[in-house]
Amino acid sequence: MEDTLRKREKGHEAKYKLDEELKFKALARRNKLIGLWAAERLGMDEPKADTYAKEVVGMGFGDSEGQSVVEKIVKDFQDRGLEIREDAIRDEMIRLLAVARDQVAKDYPEPLGPDHAKVGDWPV
Repeated sequence: MEDTLRKREKGHEAKYKLDEELKFKALARRNKLIGLWAAERLGMDEPKADTYAKEVVGMGFGDSEGQSVVEKIVKDFQDRGLEIREDAIRDEMIRLLAVARDQVAKDYPEPLGPDHAKVGDWPV
């Protein structure tokens, strides 16, 4: 009985670890994608857009709701004399999170480590 409970506990721990790791990867990917989206609208060329997207990713660490990302994009648009609504950014972030989840699942089709299951359906 105790062995079964220990196995179950280890399984739950592994699932939690996988879910958290994939959530982190998907949110970072979403932030990169929203950075590229904003950079395109700001008229940046590819090298500048890549740099900008990395800045946006850096802004988003520890902020799963994306408020710091939204604020950065709004400020950058304002600095260029452009208008953008926060809800337009948030709507795009929601759309891009689904894209990011799909990309992460394709990028990591195998287990991430010995205590992980194969990537599949996972909550974020």
